[in-house]
Amino acid sequence: MEADEVYRRGIQAITLSVDLWIHYIQFLKETLDPADPETCNTLRGTFEHSIMSAGLDFHSDKLWEMYITYETEQGNLSGVTSIYSRLLGIPTQLYASHFLKFKEHIQGNLPRAFLTDEKFVELRKELASMNLHNSSIAYPTGLEEITDPAQRTTEVENMRHRIIEVHQEIFNINETEVHKRWPFEEAIKRPYFHVKSLEKVQLNNWKEYLDFEIENGSHERVVILFERCVIACACYEEFWIKYAKYMENHSVEGVRHVYNRACNVHLQKKPLAHYLWAGFEEQQGNIEEAKRILKTLEASLSGLAMVRLRRVNLERRSGNLSEAENLLSDALKNASSTSDHTFYAIKLARHYCKIQKNVAKAKKVLNDAIQRDKENTKLYLNLIDLEFSEDVTQNEANILAHFDKVIKSSMPIATRILFSQRKVEFLEDFGSDINTLLTTYDVHQKLLKDKEHLKRKSENGLEQPDAKRLHTEESGVMAAGPVAGATFPNAAGQQAYNYSNWYQDYSYQNNWNFGQYYHPPST
Repeated sequence: MEADEVYRRGIQAITLSVDLWIHYIQFLKETLDPADPETCNTLRGTFEHSIMSAGLDFHSDKLWEMYITYETEQGNLSGVTSIYSRLLGIPTQLYASHFLKFKEHIQGNLPRAFLTDEKFVELRKELASMNLHNSSIAYPTGLEEITDPAQRTTEVENMRHRIIEVHQEIFNINETEVHKRWPFEEAIKRPYFHVKSLEKVQLNNWKEYLDFEIENGSHERVVILFERCVIACACYEEFWIKYAKYMENHSVEGVRHVYNRACNVHLQKKPLAHYLWAGFEEQQGNIEEAKRILKTLEASLSGLAMVRLRRVNLERRSGNLSEAENLLSDALKNASSTSDHTFYAIKLARHYCKIQKNVAKAKKVLNDAIQRDKENTKLYLNLIDLEFSEDVTQNEANILAHFDKVIKSSMPIATRILFSQRKVEFLEDFGSDINTLLTTYDVHQKLLKDKEHLKRKSENGLEQPDAKRLHTEESGVMAAGPVAGATFPNAAGQQAYNYSNWYQDYSYQNNWNFGQYYHPPST
């Protein structure tokens, strides 16, 4: 039947929908043949399935009541008692009403009718052990009928009293749990899905409710609350991620199921959940699945560099260095902008240098990138670092040439001063010719004077410098790229030159004074 198949698919997609379960059960009651002995089993099985799926929902009362009504109509009073025993321990909105109806059920029927034979005998023995019967009268301990009407009435009342007393304790505990959750439930204003964003107070309420249930509730209740949450908050990846992280401690397949629903249905263009899913699969040893996840994400978010880098690093960790290189080379080749080309050039150069130990290839990549992006300081800084990764004394000419390209360029004067300053520092520590050092110092002094001259002209209103560009370039020269704080081992195994760690601010405003380094011998 097509209608039945549609209902089944709907329930499979949204197992927590109480309304959908109710409509499906009503559909079965209307379409199944009452004379068929299997109909009762089918309905009873469907009720149990619905209770297992959605019965812990705070608003599942109608579903429970429908189940109780059905068993009452079937004359299965012991089944009704069993359902009430389960329901009274579950925090639901109409918990008090259920307890009142349960007491009516107990008071309105005989124990032999609303208890199974096993439960009836068990209760008789319990009453006997509690000495609630008159010890002078011999009460049966099996299923035998009591012939004396007065004794039979006494036993019935004692049984009713004891059953209500036990369930009263359950109700009291449950009432406390309901009161703990009531403020959270009252604060939920939109329990259904809508494309409109939720208010911040609503999101915070879901977070706090989940944290409370994780700390205080059972695993089953936590899962139900998460399922409710990801209906109302389906477009918020933080809740899906929180759900998946929680499931990591309980079920691998559960984690996979959460990520699958999140990434393939609700968060197709939000990368964080995909990253975490791929990381989880890699952690489980499913490398091919992790690759598939990232490749699918990149197909839907073309041009996102972080996705490509995730794929590169996954290939590298799995030992497939050639594929990692191919992915970076492909990204470099197909870069849509100069900035993207520079970004991937630096990444590919690092891969050649650090992973493949091929400095020559790394230099070529950076030199080619400089031809396209001639004033990008990050490229020069990375290139200088590569020269430091080898023997500095052998590479002195190359390093000085890279410094000079920037110093003699048309880049902002603040950038050229920084490179000039670092050239001086390099020659002080590693230079082989004092004449080159003194010449470099003179050039540096001239740049400082030029900067001061430009500053005075600006203050006098004669020139308006590009302050924003200067600020951006100056802050990015040493902060961006691997040179800032990064060190490369040279051929002798020493750490490469690290300017920021060794030097403070050298302005060199005074004339060159060898005495600041070499004090004359005392006479």
